[in-house]
Amino acid sequence: MNGSRIAAVGHYQPAKVLTNEELAGMVDTSDEWITSRVGIRTRHIAGPDEPVDELAAHAAAKALAAAGLAPGDIDLVLVATSTAIDRSPNMAARVAARLGIPSPAAMDVNVVCAGFTHALATADHAVRAGAATRALVIGADKMSDVTDWSDRTTCVLVGDGAGAAVVEASEEARIGPVLWGSVPEMGHAVRIEGQPARFAQEGQSVYRWATTQLPAIARRACERAGLAPEDLAGVVLHQANLRIIEPLALKLGAVNAVVARDVSESGNTSAASIPLALSKLVEQGRISTGDPVLLFGFGGNLSYAGQVVRCP
Repeated sequence: MNGSRIAAVGHYQPAKVLTNEELAGMVDTSDEWITSRVGIRTRHIAGPDEPVDELAAHAAAKALAAAGLAPGDIDLVLVATSTAIDRSPNMAARVAARLGIPSPAAMDVNVVCAGFTHALATADHAVRAGAATRALVIGADKMSDVTDWSDRTTCVLVGDGAGAAVVEASEEARIGPVLWGSVPEMGHAVRIEGQPARFAQEGQSVYRWATTQLPAIARRACERAGLAPEDLAGVVLHQANLRIIEPLALKLGAVNAVVARDVSESGNTSAASIPLALSKLVEQGRISTGDPVLLFGFGGNLSYAGQVVRCP
């Protein structure tokens, strides 16, 4: 085996839906203000009895079922999250325990909104190196836990959810080379810090960085896979807001691709946003098996990671 592939995907969102109209009753905002500025109409919010590892386990169970695999077939669990409350046991170990996965390597990856694409690259490397046979790669965040619900600049953005992928060896590389990096000196632009931890960001700085610097980086991720942007059938960017997604996709030049816009109904779910949106595109039949899809995460730490994958 010379490569790895995504065998299946799955996603999960809490049942509770919070609308813009409901938010307008909580803070000084309106449906028109939110949709015109960030393109979000609804978001899913987990209850106090729905921890991050439960969201992650639901999504992972769906991915396993779609792949036709049992928990014992997995020997590596990676959970990308930045909203874990406890330091130990980590989310990966908790998910493994919930699913009954025996003796896996279990690691959390905290690269905030770029976490899933970092974790996917890590799983790809581990499988190709022979360190793992099959990996569960999960992005899961409960942003409602770290949100100041009196701050209208941030509370209108966030949602909760999880997405997962099963990664396994394949004869050809169906997960392309990752292009990753960061701008650490600007890490303050997106923060989850303090006691209690709260999400904050410098919105204009993030917007300028994302719309001016990231298109060229996303094109380089395509080049590493030996593809031009117009060859892409799908583009799944971090679902930050439509005012970032749409100009970034336009500047990328993926003129033939379906562009994920799940942010409109799910909000910004941080590390969950890419696998959640990818899983929905697969479920809806908007992309087909074997299609080349660019996954590109960006955000906290002003980190980024992207790779072209073949649709499961």
